[in-house]
Amino acid sequence: MLCVRGNRLAHGHSTRRFDRPWAGFAILKDFSSAALWAGLTAFVWYAFGAVPLHIGVSGQLGLSVEQTSSWIFIVWFSGAVSSIALSVYFRQPIPITWTIPGLIYLGTLAGRFSFEELVGANLIAGMALVVFGLLGVGGKLMRWLPVPIVMGMFGGSILGYVTRMIAATVDDLAVAGTAVACYLVGRFIASPRVPPVGLAVVGGGIMVAILGTGSPQPLDWAWPALKVPGVQFSAAAIVAVSLPMVVLAMGLGNVQGLGFLLAQGYKVPVNMVSTVVGINSVVNALLGGHAATVARTGVAILGGPDAGPVAGRYWAAMIAALLTVVMAFAATPVASLLKVLPETYVFAIAGLAIVSSLQDALEKAFAGKLRFGALVAFAVSMTPFAIFGITSAFWAMVAGLMASLLVERSDLFAFWIADSPSKQTPRPDP
Repeated sequence: MLCVRGNRLAHGHSTRRFDRPWAGFAILKDFSSAALWAGLTAFVWYAFGAVPLHIGVSGQLGLSVEQTSSWIFIVWFSGAVSSIALSVYFRQPIPITWTIPGLIYLGTLAGRFSFEELVGANLIAGMALVVFGLLGVGGKLMRWLPVPIVMGMFGGSILGYVTRMIAATVDDLAVAGTAVACYLVGRFIASPRVPPVGLAVVGGGIMVAILGTGSPQPLDWAWPALKVPGVQFSAAAIVAVSLPMVVLAMGLGNVQGLGFLLAQGYKVPVNMVSTVVGINSVVNALLGGHAATVARTGVAILGGPDAGPVAGRYWAAMIAALLTVVMAFAATPVASLLKVLPETYVFAIAGLAIVSSLQDALEKAFAGKLRFGALVAFAVSMTPFAIFGITSAFWAMVAGLMASLLVERSDLFAFWIADSPSKQTPRPDP
């Protein structure tokens, strides 16, 4: 459990914070080739991991090219600006992106809520993240929601992506099957510089070109469409969307991402980063986007030993962020791929893009204690239903907690007690 002291994580080592972070060319001396390659690698992961998934989810929700363009632009651009500002100011690799699990989860709600209701729920989630960041109470919420149950809920919610990918592969073995085969080759190579989803995108795309199965429509070469969507506040959507979005952004992003930086010796400004994530989430929602978060995969690449000396790793985050600005301004041609690519290819790539997320969710759900509660949450969330207009994901967390309380209450109580502030061992500020 992370020990929060004021606006930072207590730890025995820290990088220094400069009093004049923008003065002259002082930051140039921290640049290294290792940071450059780490930044490029992280961007490749962002592009080939998130973009195909974004296109797939937008298609599921039935969004127009303009709506998709606005969504892609704002989440990439706002995250890049915040990443650069935080990384330079604190001299730490703090990558702010958007919650991929949250994006995946939104796709599972297609047909259950209107896009306007999803926008309203995302706006509420962003406001909640801002409040939690300002008050420093985010950790208290997470203490009452055991990770295994949350991950069981998440795993069940996204399982449909994988089954749909399998169905697409059976229906179109040439294109979708090639994408799957290339993905498996990437997993076999197991190199951070060769993303499996990237190979799947390239391999499947080549087959689409060879077979001519794509639409002949041209791409839309235009600036991003900044479209302010309608906003509708629905109690059912707020319960079914806002709460899981806050949990996914905080529990899977902020806690794990900032925890990794802590392990690398950084003195992380937790509350400030959490507040910025909330502000980004609000801004994203106003242009049709979803919640921001600290990039879990990104921070592992940008803040790890392969990114060079500790004092200069923030350069890796800056480089990745600058490249994502380019991607943000290419939002319209990227969004127009929806009308060009065959459906089976989009389904296959979207499914492959979440395989790692599903594997991670299942490992966290069933590797330790509270497995029964996680299993109940998994089963409930994968079943499409709604009670009082609230979808199964919310009821999955309720059912999982109740199941653990009935069957494995000693483990549940032990989890709550272990994570209570009175049971944490105080650590002095450095």
